Amino acid sequence: MKILLLGKDGQVGWELQRALAPLGAVRACGRAEADLSDPESLRVLVRSEAPDVIVNAAAYTAVDRAESDALAAQTCNELAPGVLAEEAAACGAWLVHYSTDYVFDGTKDSAWVETDAANPLSVYGRTKYEGEQRIRASGARHLILRTSWVFAARGGNFAKTMLRLAKERETLNVVADQHGAPTGAELLADATALALHRLAWLGKDADELSGTYHLAAAGSTTWHAYGRHVLAQAQAHGAILKAGPEAVLPIASSAYPTSALRPANSRLDCSKFCAQFGLALPDWRHHVDRLIAELSAQGNP
Repeated sequence: MKILLLGKDGQVGWELQRALAPLGAVRACGRAEADLSDPESLRVLVRSEAPDVIVNAAAYTAVDRAESDALAAQTCNELAPGVLAEEAAACGAWLVHYSTDYVFDGTKDSAWVETDAANPLSVYGRTKYEGEQRIRASGARHLILRTSWVFAARGGNFAKTMLRLAKERETLNVVADQHGAPTGAELLADATALALHRLAWLGKDADELSGTYHLAAAGSTTWHAYGRHVLAQAQAHGAILKAGPEAVLPIASSAYPTSALRPANSRLDCSKFCAQFGLALPDWRHHVDRLIAELSAQGNP
């Protein structure tokens, strides 16, 4: 299997370099080699590589900045995936593309399924959904994988921010009315690799698996409960904090205004992915706990 990976330096892309390696030859590209802000340049890259699989882990992910930078978000999140899909269709490659819980408005009481109507609240969510639509319209065989609340040991994320602030402040105010599943980049990468292995094993029969899937850790929490869990785990590993878990105070989203609106309910029903690819997704705490243990081993918490 010949794999072209875009976004190698991001949280998910970094883990994908490891997870995809056993599947075959991986050409991993960063922004210098594959710039989503120049979609037409991606045609040349795909044609020169002639891959069996394109994995796009690159995107415009600055959710709040996108509100005032809509053209850049649209170029990277809508137009570029569309070009990749067109080229994938032309060369017969599979396209794996990551999308987001932000395509939904968060008003549903239960977990979102793939067939629920999209209604993004933000420019980021809208451009990600329009990217999905372009992929679906291209005729390319694809896996669109929607996920939520991504984190990793590499790069910035909520858990690292909580740990830093807990060393500086005696109390922390954290939103308690948004629900979702913190999902490790490691989990996303491993699940992607296992799904691709199944596609390869099925051969032509794999075509029926082309489509949109939800892929996130099992269970759900709030940002507030997530923050308390992170600090409790850090203390268990010996971290000295000014603010412990009990000092994380719940607030409403309205008390922490942001440029882009967030969905209140980001829970994703991943049963379709698990059934089709024969996988079980671990509880969100599993990879969060691994993250804290890894940071502790590095002396960071």
